Amino acid sequence: MTDAQIHRSLAVDLFNQTWMLMEKSDRTPEDVDNMIHGAHASRHHWGMVGDATNHSIGEWQISRVYTVLKRAEPALFHARRCLEISEQNKLKPFNIGYAHEAIARALSLTNDPAVSHHLELARQLAETITDMEDQKILLTDLATVPVVKRSGVDTSA
Repeated sequence: MTDAQIHRSLAVDLFNQTWMLMEKSDRTPEDVDNMIHGAHASRHHWGMVGDATNHSIGEWQISRVYTVLKRAEPALFHARRCLEISEQNKLKPFNIGYAHEAIARALSLTNDPAVSHHLELARQLAETITDMEDQKILLTDLATVPVVKRSGVDTSA
């Protein structure tokens, strides 16, 4: 196996392991550590062999991990990196839409009213996605982002 193949294999495996831990309802402190380290390690390996799409998705996953853990500052940092990478590289509306989804989700942890702005941008991008399955995936995720109201958080989107 070449170095590139090893990096690619590790990136994929770590991404999938991290996703499984995010979906686990009874995470232990060790699971939390593995989830954080796994997301960062996956992104690191994609940084060695992946393209801008892989980098964007890696940043998105790191943001989602921190959002799941209710850690707004690192979630927002990585969501913004996801958007920066996506826009600089002119990625597909699906990727840019997910970057806005990540920002909205991270901002929802702080009750920031800008959540609605990023949700709207993501919905507008979703409307331009020609692959109906991709469009549905993004719109379904957007519907789970808590919407901030002036008096607090409304968890129904």
